[in-house]
Amino acid sequence: MQQTTLFDIELIRRYDKAGPRYTSYPTAVQFHSRFDKSAYREYALNSNAAPLKPLSLYVHIPFCDTVCFYCACNKVATKNRSLAVPYLAHLHQEIAMQAALFNRERPVTQLHWGGGTPTFLSHAQMRDLMQGIKNYFQLISDDSGEYSIEIDPRETQSDTVAVLRELGFNRMSLGVQDFEPQVQKAVNRIQSEEQTFTVLEAARREGFKSISIDLIYGLPHQSADSFSKTLDKILTVKPERLSIFNYAHLPTLFKPQRRIEVADLPSPSEKLLILQNTINHLINAGYIYIGMDHFALPDDELAIAQRNGSLYRNFQGYSTHADCDLIGLGITSIGKVGDSYSQNLKTLDEYYAQIDSGQLPVFRGIALNADDKLRRAIITQLICHFSLDIPSIEQEYQIDFKKYFSEEWRDLETLQDDGLLMRGEQRIEILPAGRLLVRNICMTFDAYLRQNKEQRFSKVI
Repeated sequence: MQQTTLFDIELIRRYDKAGPRYTSYPTAVQFHSRFDKSAYREYALNSNAAPLKPLSLYVHIPFCDTVCFYCACNKVATKNRSLAVPYLAHLHQEIAMQAALFNRERPVTQLHWGGGTPTFLSHAQMRDLMQGIKNYFQLISDDSGEYSIEIDPRETQSDTVAVLRELGFNRMSLGVQDFEPQVQKAVNRIQSEEQTFTVLEAARREGFKSISIDLIYGLPHQSADSFSKTLDKILTVKPERLSIFNYAHLPTLFKPQRRIEVADLPSPSEKLLILQNTINHLINAGYIYIGMDHFALPDDELAIAQRNGSLYRNFQGYSTHADCDLIGLGITSIGKVGDSYSQNLKTLDEYYAQIDSGQLPVFRGIALNADDKLRRAIITQLICHFSLDIPSIEQEYQIDFKKYFSEEWRDLETLQDDGLLMRGEQRIEILPAGRLLVRNICMTFDAYLRQNKEQRFSKVI
């Protein structure tokens, strides 16, 4: 696979519109309350049919000590650590209820704690939570699973990383966003380089297999020059992965963003320059553009999976485990079990009430129909591998591709004329100029977008 990306400023300006991130298809916008806990239970029980798939667990810890003004995550900003106590009590109950639906023999090959800030919890609470998971699910003890945790370096003690390794975590995502003091002050995230790199160095000493660093471009007071300084500092420690997220300013949807002054945001042209410089910087430093926001070193698992055709995308982003049923635990968590998606209740009070009544906290989801599964397969191939094998799709789904997708095939001609892709009888190949715009290409196959073009999403760049 050709590992090049062409930054065509005119194409990007023309195609920089809102669109889904495709961590699922159909996207969460299509979830509905008709898919409830009863429907979820049925899909979960049916997923135990042979051959047994492995499991992936996502655990949501919503608490943060302080609120970052850019944040669009589901979180509870509080300095009251005691709030974690009732949450964990209910989470343990949900773990037991979920586990009752799944064959105990199914190994957990992927585990992820996200948030919020998982290290908001005390070491004792984290140990207790992991033991609770072990009591009900078959965790892998030989360190071959992909067990990851999101880390805020400000929320760690001197021995936190060692504790996490002891619990079985072997991958880590470090939130940074930007090192420039003016930017940090504007978004209410004061975090020193020393704090960050102390955690990273500890992770390497403890044997973490992969470390990812999260950055955001488009924040107040950022410029191409200032962001390059942050990148230079990050590259001195050469993390295995980098996620470079686009800040979407949507203050009507996310209240903390109302604390950000619009006048302080970089102009659209400066924002594009930041992205262009970042891509060049990382590729020159030896990183591979995986897709969307993600970069990885050539020997990282994501890059290897992309080369061998096994890369996958789910609610945690790109993944190497496509064969799992994903169980979401905690408020707002999303799961994928069989050919269905489901989501838990979003507020603590609703979540507690449902658990206290002995019920699963699932409140919406969707069961995929045949067309959904076909389009999901196409979108997954395109967004993970920048190509589509047409005969394999035709054979697996028993369709005539160009006849089934006659309207989409015509739309692809425009994208081809603009140099984003090449369409042929056997393959669709996304060209270097189209890789940054892969979301636009995937949107061509999104039946729900065709029905309703007014759905609200972030900009693709």
